[in-house]
This record gives sequence, structure tokens and C-alpha cells, in this order.
Amino acid sequence: MTRPPHSTHPAPAPAQEPSLERTLTYRLHLLHKLTDHDSQHAYPREAGLSLSDGRCLATIGSFEPLSVKDLAQQANLNKGQASRAAQALVELGLVRKQHDSVDARGVVLTLTESGRQAFARTMVLVNKRNQEIFGCLNADEQASLSALFDRLIQHSLRS
Repeated sequence: MTRPPHSTHPAPAPAQEPSLERTLTYRLHLLHKLTDHDSQHAYPREAGLSLSDGRCLATIGSFEPLSVKDLAQQANLNKGQASRAAQALVELGLVRKQHDSVDARGVVLTLTESGRQAFARTMVLVNKRNQEIFGCLNADEQASLSALFDRLIQHSLRS
């Protein structure tokens, strides 16, 4: 029986699983919680809306016209949450809800003139919060992180 030649290179150590606090999902959730906590105080103070209403207003203003189903998808909400948020924005006079000419059972959401003004204020806040969160990164790091998020999102959509 022949022995394998002796290697001067040690065998690689088995890959160690990261501890919970070093996993991507844990850190994304933590960052989400930390940033949402600050945003929950900033939205009423600076945009005059709750965080949820502000996010939905920003989504409608960015992608209008939207159905409630589209709002749910674009704002990462379930259909019930999107429906309640849309109704709250209608009651505030910021969103107009009209019957969908294509789908008689559906509605189309668009901003009112007051909604456009609130949307402009909300987007100032969105961009300010974005800079507060990512401001610790230089421009190259922000671009790299953005590209990495795009890849992770595309990978998750395919999974």
C-alpha cells in the first residue's frame, strides 16, 4: 500500500457558520428596527404623517396610478395593510380613489393636489433619512452597497 505524498500545506479548516449576530438576516433586521424607530418620530414631525401613511404616499406618488394590489406589492405590504393605508390617505384628502375603467371591481389610486404637496415634503424626508442612514459611507461605498443590494434582491426574486 502506497502512502499519498506528504503535503506541506495544511488542509483547509472547515467553514465555520457565522454566529447569529453576524448573519445577514439578523443584521438587516436590526438595521431595519433601528432606522424605523427614528423614522417613526421623524415622519409625524416633518411630514405630518405616520410612517406607514408616509411610505404609502411616497409609493403612490412614485408609481401612480396604482391599484391597491400594486400598492401592496410596491410598498411591501399585504393587501389588507395597503387597503387600510390607501383609505386613510383618501380620508386625509391626499389620495383620490377612482373606479378602474379596465377592472370594474378594482380602484385606481392617484394623488390629489394636496397629496402632491405632501408627497414633495415626504420625499424630502425620505432623502434626508436615506442620507442620515448611509451618510457614514463614502460615495464609492454607497454605490457598492447599492449594487450589492440590487444583486441580493434579484437573487431573492429568482429563488
